Amino acid sequence: MANLGYLQLTRNCYQKCHFCSNPPTGVHLDEAEMRNNIDKLVEFGYDGVILTGGEPSTSELLLPALEYARERKLFSRMITNGQKLADKDFFKRCVDAGLTHIHVSLHSYRREVHDYITQYRGAWDVLIQCLENVPEMGITSDINTVINVWNSDHLHENVRWICENFPFIRHFVWNNMDPDGNRAEENPDCIPRHYEFQVSLEKAMDYLVSTGRSFRAERVPLCYMRRYAWASTEARKIIKEEERCIRFLDFKGFIHQKEFLHGKGDACQACRFDPICAGMFSMAKSYDEREISPIFDDPTQVIATVLRREPSPELMARLMARRGRRSSTEQPSLERRQQAMERPL
Repeated sequence: MANLGYLQLTRNCYQKCHFCSNPPTGVHLDEAEMRNNIDKLVEFGYDGVILTGGEPSTSELLLPALEYARERKLFSRMITNGQKLADKDFFKRCVDAGLTHIHVSLHSYRREVHDYITQYRGAWDVLIQCLENVPEMGITSDINTVINVWNSDHLHENVRWICENFPFIRHFVWNNMDPDGNRAEENPDCIPRHYEFQVSLEKAMDYLVSTGRSFRAERVPLCYMRRYAWASTEARKIIKEEERCIRFLDFKGFIHQKEFLHGKGDACQACRFDPICAGMFSMAKSYDEREISPIFDDPTQVIATVLRREPSPELMARLMARRGRRSSTEQPSLERRQQAMERPL
């Protein structure tokens, strides 16, 4: 198993996505703190660092961070909108400094939709140029997509288009958007209901399986991806008993995350997947627990698929002991849940 740490180099960005959960804060990382955070990952025995933001390629710390991570024998990845990596010379400098992989944030294969989401005219064009540069750079790339109202009906079309035009892309990640994060609270019309993306997401997963590609989804309750529960980021971390570190450039600071739980509703009490499901993000706030339904399948096959082997009796006992466990920070109070359910669906 691989543990990866996330390091925000900056919160600055040329683009202004409607749903951005990490907009500018005015807080900046200095080089000493960057080195200290990378040292922490080494101390924790982590395998690599994911540089993020904002847009990390806008930070003057990008090349020093890549070089220092390589010096400390961590592999480096970057989550990027691709804007600066459209410049081949800059892209090559990053690779020479130690960049081995990029997660490119493409939210729609439709130019006008992607540009609207990012609120930056030409965002799609430079991102496509970045992807066209990848094979020449000799590194690998994934596609990250934030699920929102404007792409929820064509997630499956996105992956088909990307695979046909960039066949070297072998892995996709969907993040159901953080509805409690900063700009989303200013733009609540971008928040999708789970039913709005469920069909398109499953069709996208079906297509990727048929092409031999891999994928993950985060902040999606397992009852909305039952056939592909093994692809849930949180479920995989629960099953593999992993952790992750994130250095935020806001009040959250350095987070060493060992628990992966959101909100759980009444239906979760009867669900056999409860021990391996993180639940519903922003439950009783942006989302309604009446959207959740129980799964009655045996979770053992999901666990074995994640592990690529039969689980040991000891691991199964630890996982099943999680039944009924609730988050100490994200589980809403009974009073708040009752108030939320008084609202119409």
